[in-house]
Order: sequence, then C-alpha cells, then structure tokens
Amino acid sequence: MSVFDLLNLIGGLSLFLFGMNIMGQALERRAGGRLRSVLGKLTTGKLTGLLTGLGITAVIQSSSATTVMVVGFVNSGLMTLKQAINVIMGANIGTTVTAWLLSLAGIDSSNVFISLLKPSSFTPVLALVGIIFYMFCKGSKKKDTGMILLGFATLMFGMEAMSGAVSGLRDVPEFQNLFIMFQNPILGVIAGTLLTAVIQSSSASVGILQALAVTGQVTYGAAIPIIMGQNIGTCVTAMISSVGANKNAKRAAMVHLSFNIIGTVVWLSVYSVIKAAFSPAIINESASLFGIAVAHSVFNFLCTVLMLPLSSFLEKLVIRLVPDSKVPQKQTNLDERLMTTPPIALERCREVCCEMARLSVGALKDSVSALTLCTDEIAEQIIKKENKTDEYEDELGSYLVKLSTLQISESDSLQAAKLLKLIGDLERISDHAVNILESAQEMQSKSIKFTSGGKKELDTLCNAVEEICDLALDAFINDSITAAAKIEALEQVIDTLKEELRTRHILRLQLGKCSIEAGFVWSDLLTDLERVSDHCSNIAGCVMEMNTTDMNFHELLRDYRNDSSDYRRLCREYTKKYAIIK
Repeated sequence: MSVFDLLNLIGGLSLFLFGMNIMGQALERRAGGRLRSVLGKLTTGKLTGLLTGLGITAVIQSSSATTVMVVGFVNSGLMTLKQAINVIMGANIGTTVTAWLLSLAGIDSSNVFISLLKPSSFTPVLALVGIIFYMFCKGSKKKDTGMILLGFATLMFGMEAMSGAVSGLRDVPEFQNLFIMFQNPILGVIAGTLLTAVIQSSSASVGILQALAVTGQVTYGAAIPIIMGQNIGTCVTAMISSVGANKNAKRAAMVHLSFNIIGTVVWLSVYSVIKAAFSPAIINESASLFGIAVAHSVFNFLCTVLMLPLSSFLEKLVIRLVPDSKVPQKQTNLDERLMTTPPIALERCREVCCEMARLSVGALKDSVSALTLCTDEIAEQIIKKENKTDEYEDELGSYLVKLSTLQISESDSLQAAKLLKLIGDLERISDHAVNILESAQEMQSKSIKFTSGGKKELDTLCNAVEEICDLALDAFINDSITAAAKIEALEQVIDTLKEELRTRHILRLQLGKCSIEAGFVWSDLLTDLERVSDHCSNIAGCVMEMNTTDMNFHELLRDYRNDSSDYRRLCREYTKKYAIIK
C-alpha cells in the first residue's frame, strides 16, 4: 500500500463520515414535523417504544444520537426509564439501515437493470439533482432534500474511495494475518469496540468494515465478532452525555451499555460454541458487503429478541448499578442533550412554554379573585407562580437562542422566534398579576372601599380581562386563529371600557363619592388590567402572523381591523356583552 493509497483512504474516510453527518442532519430537518409528533407516541407499550426508537434512528442514521436524545428525555422527566429501555432497543435495530444502503456497492452483474442499482451508477445522478435543489431552489424543504441527496452521494463516493484505496491490500500477507487474528472472538470484539468508540458511530464503523471487505481478506469469522464489539463501542457517546445528568438519565445510558454487553456476551458465547462444535464452512469464507449488512441486522435483532422480554430485569439491574442518591436532584425542564435533534428540542420548548402560559394566566385569575378576598394563601400562590414564570422565561430564552444557532429548518426557525416573543408577554402578564395583588393588599390594609357602582364596573372589566386571557391561552396552546381573532376585538372593547371607567371615576371624585386614596388604587388597577389585554393582543398577533408566515404582525393586525367584517361583528358583540349598566 503506497502513500497515495493511504491519502486516498484518509480522504475517502473523511468524505464518508462527512456525508453521513450532513445526510442525517438534513433528514432530521426534513422530517421535523414527524419527529415532533413522536413525543405523543412514547408510551409504556413495549412494541410502540421499540418502533419509535427504530423509526427515529432510521431517520437520523445514528443510534448514538437517538440514545443521547433519550437520555435528555429522561433527564427532563419527559420519559420514564421503562419507556427509555424500549426505545433504546428499537434504536439498535434502526441503526442497521445504513449498512443495507452501503451493501448496494457490492452489486456485481452484467445485467444493465441490476447494475443501475449499484451506487456508482446512480450516485452521480443523485449528486446532480441534489446540487440543483440546493443551489437553485428557494424553499428550505427543497434545499434540505438537496442536502440529503448530496450527503448520500458524498457518503457513497467516500465508500468507493476507501474501497479503492484498500483494494491493494488483498495481496499483503500482513493484512491477511491481521484479520486471521481477529477470528479470535475476544480480539474481534475488542477491535470493534475500540474502532466505534473512537468514531462514535456504529453505522460508520460497519461501513468501514464493509469497505475493507472488498479486499476479500475479511472473513465472516473475523467480521461477526467485530460487529458485536461495534455495538458496545457505540455506547460511549451516551455514557459521555449522561455526565452531569440526574440518576434516571444515567440509568438510561447504562441501559444502552448493559443491553449491548449482555447481548454480546450471550450471542458471542453461542457463536463460539457453534464455531467449536460444528466449524461451519461459512466462517472461513470472505465476507461480502451484503453479508456484513445481514450479520449486523441479525445480531441486533437477536439482541432485541433476547432482551425485550427481560426489560423489567434490565430496569432493576441499572437501578442497582446506579442507586438512588440521598440528596434530592433537581429535574431539568430543558435538557441540552435534546438539541441533538432540534425538532424534538423545539417541541419540548413549546410544551414548557404552554406550562408557563397556564401559570401566568392562573396567576392573573388568582389576583382578580384577591380583589374580593385577599388571603395569605392566595398571595403565596400568586408569588409562587410569578417566580416560576420568571424562571421559565430565563430558561426558555437562553435555550431558544442556543437552538436558533443550530442548523434548523425555516419553519422551526420561525417557531423558535415565535416562542421567544411569547415568553416576554407571558412573563409580563404574571408581573401585572403581582401588581394587582399589591393593590388588593393595599386596599385591605388601608380599608379602602370602592362605591357599589365602582365595584360593579371593576367586575365588568375583570370579567372581560379573564375572558381575553382564556382566549390567549387557547390561541397559543391550540394554535387557534379563531380565538386569536376574538382577542383583537375584545382588546379594543377593553381599551374603550378602561377609558369609560376612568371618566366615570373622575365624576365620582368630583361629586365627593370616592376618596383620593381610592382613586390612586383605581387608576393602578385599570392600567394593569388594560396592559394584560395588550399582552394578550401581542400573543394573538404572534399566532396570526405564524399562520401567514408574516413577521410584521402590527401591519397584519391593522389590516385585519380595517378590512374584516368578522372583526367589526365581534366588536359589537363584546361591546354589548361588557356594557356598563347605567
């Protein structure tokens, strides 16, 4: 093997790993919506979890990435350890897809139609189509499709470059002796483990083994133990990612390692017994690319068949290996490990934001009830909810900014921008809830009373604000355009209502029916309640703009108010509903 062959090998390996990486990322972005929907499918059912892990890994082409994501789910409390076990088992089967794609390079036939299945025949066409999509199409989905095709073409070119570089080794005795040594099952497992631990991808290490198989010196007796070791080596990524995680997340990573070690020990023992007792001829035959793909799939399938019925035992084992800590651990709402799959991380952000919205609206409603009866329990609840929304704002803001720096689809980028806008409005609503609480406490401590007319007017405004908060919650959580449209009409009615209440209060002051001190509290309450409706309007505008892909929502709302007959009808309905009885 000359120095030029070595350089070709290095270049081919680099292209192979790069192609696999960009293809996986583009597939992930292209399938973003479907990946987000996977969150609802992570049930306790063994088969459902198994298929979920298989499907995700088949899409993103990496069992390591899937397992890291699972560790993040468990650390966030989004998935139980029992659910994680089933998903990890499915990931081990899903990772075999790459080997089947690479096995197409081994097709050898004089038939024209069969030869067209060989990557060297269709890869240039895929590369051409990919570059056209990537360079000349504007839509992000089409660009991602182009990246998928380019990534696959790069991967296959790298595979062929590696195969060409090592083809000369078929006549080198030392190379042949190396793989004769790997026929020792223990040495083969160690070699596979170390190779995969270094490159942190079992799919890639199987691809490298397939590239070496073109020399004809890799026998099934050497390939099978190496494949078994590759499954252990791929656990390194998950083990590293579990550093700093909570106990259950560490257990999820340990499940991946235990599953592969137990499966390897059992089936390696069976393989060694068969080899010693029967010495099947196939063991000494040269492994083909197709044969390696079959061996990889069969081994991973057998490991799953062995361990799936023993998932409860596996759960008990890892709990014993990673015992509970006496010090309570804080659960992370947003785990950075989820960023390995941005669509899933974004969906998690949305779920946390929904929880923040419920807390914020809950705090506002509690503060309105405090105007009637202000107790220490209600005050404590409001403060607690406001503090929690502050925490959510800081956590979500930092997480979404980091997420936005990653390579994500255009739709995901817009979704992230939407959430960044919304969290500010949600946090401000909870702040106004605290302001209203403080007004209620001041009224209680100073024995301030409003007139019966003033009390009825304030109740009318509070009812309108509570309704607009409910509509904002519905608009955001359910992405409801109908609710968002109602908000815009109701917000205008609340603005008018506030001015009417201010005018009426001034008249009461002039007639001596109300004190100056009560007037200050009244003014503060009207301001806080009206500003809550403004923030609800911002939420509605954000929901509406995201459904029209228009980020200038002030212009969007202005056009809606001026041109919509529905808007004018809703304004009339809400004006009648919240009219002040004279």
